Amino acid sequence: MTDIDGTGERDLYGVLQVDPDADLHRIQAAYRALARRYHPDLTADPATAAVMAELNAAYEVLGDLGRRAQYDQARREAAEARAKTSATPGGNGEAGQRSEPRWTGAAGRPPGHPSGSVLPFGRYKGWSLGEIARMEPYYLVWLEDKREGRPYLGEIDIWLKRLGYRRETSEESSRRRFGGRTR
Repeated sequence: MTDIDGTGERDLYGVLQVDPDADLHRIQAAYRALARRYHPDLTADPATAAVMAELNAAYEVLGDLGRRAQYDQARREAAEARAKTSATPGGNGEAGQRSEPRWTGAAGRPPGHPSGSVLPFGRYKGWSLGEIARMEPYYLVWLEDKREGRPYLGEIDIWLKRLGYRRETSEESSRRRFGGRTR
């Protein structure tokens, strides 16, 4: 749903779609608006449960002034550490250059354990569909509706079924149970 922030975690401000200097009332309003949009009881899409969980986690931190201050401090420290790493010799580049390899998208380096096709585009450039499914399955739901996702529709469908975002048809279920044969 959102990019990774400097702490290696989801950018909680991005999850709630607010600026980091937004006041508490703006954060509450954004959370309520997104909750109305993604609440699983109000939509037919099973993928919204994961989105709602992410929204709840972000609001738990940003809605509490103490926890928000700790989160902001961790973000500042991570940004400073990133700036130091990219500015020092041996920090994977000269000052001002990106510290990640060029093939990575906005989501950063793939987490490892690739499985399936690797995307050559977008924020998850260099990630396999299996890695994306484990980290952010809602991206696969979004990708299947895009032109770029067409070559991957079969794989996306398999991953979403494995994760419980889709139900198998009774024919698919019996094929799996009986080793490819139907009754």
